[in-house]
Amino acid sequence: MISITFPDGASRQFEAPVSGLDIANDISKSLAKKTVAMMVDGELSDIRDELNADASVKLIMRDDPEALELIRHDCAHVMAEAVQDLFPGTQVTIGPTIENGFYYDFAREEPFTPEDLPKIENRMRQIIKQNRPFTRELWSRDEAIAHFRESGEDYKVELVETIPEGEDLKIYRQGDWLDLCRGPHMPSTLKIGTSFKLMSVAGAYWRGDSDNTMLSRIYATAWANDDDLKAYLHRLEEAERRDHRRLGREMDLFHFQEEGPGTVFWHPKGWKMFQSMINYMRRRQDKAGYVEVNTPQLLDRSLWEASGHWEKYHENMFVTQTEDDRVFALKPMNCPGHVQIFKDGLKSYRDLPLKISEFGIVHRYEPSGALHGLMRVRGFTQDDAHIFCTEDQITEESLKVNELMLSIYKDFGFTDVRINFSDRPEKRVGSDEIWDKAEDALKKAIEASGSEWGLNPGDGAFYGPKLEYVLRDAIGREWQCGTLQVDFNLPERLNAFYIAPDGEKYRPVMLHRAMFGSLERFLGILIEHHAGHFPLWIAPLQIVVATITSDADDYAVKVRDACVAAGLRAEFDVRNEKINYKIREHSVAKVPVIMVAGRREVEEGTVNIRRLGSRDQVTVKLEDAIESLIAEAVAPDQV
Repeated sequence: MISITFPDGASRQFEAPVSGLDIANDISKSLAKKTVAMMVDGELSDIRDELNADASVKLIMRDDPEALELIRHDCAHVMAEAVQDLFPGTQVTIGPTIENGFYYDFAREEPFTPEDLPKIENRMRQIIKQNRPFTRELWSRDEAIAHFRESGEDYKVELVETIPEGEDLKIYRQGDWLDLCRGPHMPSTLKIGTSFKLMSVAGAYWRGDSDNTMLSRIYATAWANDDDLKAYLHRLEEAERRDHRRLGREMDLFHFQEEGPGTVFWHPKGWKMFQSMINYMRRRQDKAGYVEVNTPQLLDRSLWEASGHWEKYHENMFVTQTEDDRVFALKPMNCPGHVQIFKDGLKSYRDLPLKISEFGIVHRYEPSGALHGLMRVRGFTQDDAHIFCTEDQITEESLKVNELMLSIYKDFGFTDVRINFSDRPEKRVGSDEIWDKAEDALKKAIEASGSEWGLNPGDGAFYGPKLEYVLRDAIGREWQCGTLQVDFNLPERLNAFYIAPDGEKYRPVMLHRAMFGSLERFLGILIEHHAGHFPLWIAPLQIVVATITSDADDYAVKVRDACVAAGLRAEFDVRNEKINYKIREHSVAKVPVIMVAGRREVEEGTVNIRRLGSRDQVTVKLEDAIESLIAEAVAPDQV
C-alpha cells in the first residue's frame, strides 16, 4: 500500500501502482472529468502517470493557475501540427512556453507573414475540436533519430543527438502527429480551449547563435478563458499607447540613433526632467546623511581584477588599450571606485556608517537585439550609493534604506511595491559563516520594517544577499528597480579597513544600494506608468501660454515671464495658428496646463486654464492661477 497525501492534509491509501486519474476517480467521477494534471511532490505531472511510492498530490483542474502553462504547452504542439498541415515540408524545431504565451521556431524556405496567422489559427481550432488525446511513448535514442531523419526533421535529429546514448526519451502524440517533448500534457486537445491568438512573426537564429540558420518564429498567447484573453490584449493595447519611445518623441524628450547604439540623445525637455529626478534624489540623500562623490569613468584593468569584476563581467565591459600597453575599462559599476575613496585616509569606527553616493555613468555591453529604448541601454546613470558600516550596524542601516526606498517610490506614484529577499547562490565567494551573518542581518531589517516580502532562493549576488524592489505600474506590469545588497567580500578583496575602539584594523561591511537603479530605465517606467500625464512637479514643461489672437501676444509673454519668475517651467505659443490646433498639439505633447489668452483675458488680467485630459476650462485671475500652480508644483519632499 502507498499513502497519497492531499493539500488539505487528508490522505488515502492505494495499491501501487496508482495513476492520478485513478486517484481522482476514487474521490469522484465528476472530479476525474475536471482534472487535467497533478502536482506530485511539487512537480507537475501527467494525470495518467503512475505512482509507486508515498507522495503528496494536488489534482489540477483546468481553471487552476498551474494549468495555464499546460494550456500554452499543448497549444504550441497544436500550432506546430497546424503549420505542418498547411505548409508541407516545414520543419519544427523548438517551441517553449514563455511569459503570457509561447512561441515555436520553424525551418522553411519562405518565412511566415502576418497574413499566414489567421489560416494557422483556423486549422488549430479544427484540431482542438477533434478532441485528440495526448499520449506519451518512450523511445530509444536510436529509434528517435531514425524516425526524425526519415521524416526530414534535421533539427530534431540534431536535438536528439545531444541526448546521451542509452537514454530513453519522451515522445508525445496527438492523433498521428508527434513531437519530442519532456511533457507533461493535458488529457486531450479539447482541454486547450479556444482562448488563444497568434500574435506576430519574427526571425530567430537556430539555438540563438547568429552563425546558425535563420528560422521563422511565430509568437502566440493562450489563456484559460476569453475574458483573460481579452484582458491581456487590452493590456497590450494600453502598453502600446504608453510606450515610452513613442511618448518620448511626442513630448520631445529624447531620441536614439545608430551612431550611438544603446545611448540616449537627451533633448532639452528630457534633460530637464532627468535633472529634476537627480535633484530630487540629491535632496533626499542629503537629508539621509549621504555624501556625494564622483569617480573616474576609465580605470585600469588591475583594479577590476582585484575587485573580481574582470572575471565576472569582462565580456560586458568596454575595454581599451593605450600605446603604453595599459588596459583600461569603462566602469560597468561604481563599487570599486567608492572603496578607493573610503581607503583614502585613515577611517575610524567614529566615521561609520559612511554613506557615499554618486550619480555615476556606467557602461555595459548589451547585445544589439536586447536594446530597448530607455529600458535596456549600454550607457546609463545609476543613483548608486555604498554604506560602509560595522556588522552591528547592518540591520539598522538596511532598515533606513528600506524606509527611504518606499517613500521615494510613493512620491513618484508607485504604491504597489513587492520586496524579494534573495539568499546565497550556488556560485558565490565568501565563507558560509559570513553568508550566515549577512543573511541574518538583512532578514532582521526587512522583518522589522513590517513590509511584506517574499523569498527568491539562491538569487543573491555572488558576494552577498540582497533585497529587490519590484514596482507594479498602472496597468499591472512589474518592474524590478531598487536593490540593497550586503557585501563582506569586496572590502576584503580591496583591502579596506577601519580602526576599531581597541586600536585594531577591521573590515567594514559594504551595503550596495540603488533606488531608481538606472535613471534612464526608471524614467522610461515613469513615462509608461503615467502615460505621459505627469504630476505637475515632475512634468518637464508645466505650462504653455497660447494666444487666440495676435492682440494677446505681449500679454502671453508677460504671463510666461510671471510663471517663470515664480519658479514654474513655462513657454508661450504666439504662432499664427488657430487656438484649437495649438491646444491639440500641446495636448499630444502632454503639457499639463494650457493657459489660453485672448482679448478678454488681456483686458481682465485673467487666463483661461485647460488641463491635460479634461475638457473643462476655467477663467481665473493670473495671480490666483500662479499661486495655485506654485503649490501644486512643489515636489513631495519639499511640502
